Amino acid sequence: MKRINLISIALLLLLALPVAASAKPGYKLTFQVDGCTDSSILLGYFMAQERYVLDTAYNNGRGKFVFKGDKELYPGLYFFTNNSGNFVEFVIYNEKPTFTLHTDQRNWTTNMRVKGSPQNEIFFNYQRASDRMYKEMIDAKGTLDSASFIEFRRQVVERMDSLRAAVYQEHPESMIAKMVHSTTVVEDLVPTEAPDGTPLNQRQRYDYLMAHYFDYVPLDDDFIIRTPKEIFYRRYSDYVDKYMRGMPPEEICPLLDSLIDRAEPAPQVYQWLINNLSEKYLQSNIMVYDEVYVHLVQRYFATGKVTWLSPSSIDMNVERANKWERLLVGREAPELILFDTLRRAHSLHHMPGRYTLLLFWSPTCGHCREVIPAIYNVFNEMADSLDLTAFAILTEPDEHTMDKWKVFLQEHNITNPRWVNMSGGEANVDWREVYDIQTTPQIYLIDNKDHKFLAKKLNADLLRTICNTLNN
Repeated sequence: MKRINLISIALLLLLALPVAASAKPGYKLTFQVDGCTDSSILLGYFMAQERYVLDTAYNNGRGKFVFKGDKELYPGLYFFTNNSGNFVEFVIYNEKPTFTLHTDQRNWTTNMRVKGSPQNEIFFNYQRASDRMYKEMIDAKGTLDSASFIEFRRQVVERMDSLRAAVYQEHPESMIAKMVHSTTVVEDLVPTEAPDGTPLNQRQRYDYLMAHYFDYVPLDDDFIIRTPKEIFYRRYSDYVDKYMRGMPPEEICPLLDSLIDRAEPAPQVYQWLINNLSEKYLQSNIMVYDEVYVHLVQRYFATGKVTWLSPSSIDMNVERANKWERLLVGREAPELILFDTLRRAHSLHHMPGRYTLLLFWSPTCGHCREVIPAIYNVFNEMADSLDLTAFAILTEPDEHTMDKWKVFLQEHNITNPRWVNMSGGEANVDWREVYDIQTTPQIYLIDNKDHKFLAKKLNADLLRTICNTLNN
């Protein structure tokens, strides 16, 4: 069951509509399209992996559309589009958004003229040159034989590389130059040797990649978050989902801190990264990654660095992180004393056997109805050989649910004496609070030797794997 978090809600409210900091508020963008008969045109912008519509303007009868608003527009890549599929991108960057773009219906990009925006003059000059080269390659594919086309394509790629280098050299402070520079493929630049000529092993090359992955991306410039996904979001996703995959929390946390701290001069990038990463590790199904969420909240939320969320939302996350810190793999499980169906008291810290499976579940939870029988089957197979017991707690101990609980136990033949069913009513502590039971099922594996968590967030397959490992 997925958690609903105020981080996500705040991210939508605060980032979906740009409202930001330039010298004076407001914008006036004039878009003249000669020959255009559309009644309206949309103004939109890019945000990470998505595109959003910001405003609508209507035809004055002569193809002129004027977009006016009181909100400030953050720097980034914006676009005009209509219902016919026409589409043109432009930039808002380090200049007042009160310029005019003038084109005609035949080709919005190729025939674009710019008035009052040096940034967009550079942008459209680059776009037209790039589009011409791309068209040359498409045309050549239909006329050249395979060998000739491969050579022609190589030459065009070289010219495109030269174009990118030229715009960065001639206009390094332009947004298009910084966007182009951000697309540098860092993987191709990882050295194979140290400066003294010593060959680098795979781990050393990996460490270099992780340390230099964002060298070409201006994380300290707010425009970068409002670009197509190919510019920033895909690189970010590869970094955290591909290259960090399987990495332990103690290695992940310093890398994320470095990434976030580099973005601190850019409030929107900084905010997006903290929100996105906190939500990602809050929702992670990987048991040890709770530690990453705890780290992020304690480093940024609890220290006053998160200023865009409400105090109640910040407090909620800090409180949850403090609870989770006590429930991390390797920590001692908080003691629980509850009664079984025969009113006999059982202590979690005094369960017999080598290991204990701790379960919080309810027969009214659809996911529990699928997971618990599967977990029980694995438990039944492994209980004797692994000296495993179970401490299973009903999370809804009302009279109506208890009847369903007893029927469910009978239907699925959950009768192994090593599996102890607790009604969840009377207890030594508020177990819901102590174990942060917001969703069910919640399943832990505990080492009875020191009462420490060995694993959490278990399903049947993962439990079987862990049990087999412990048996060997």
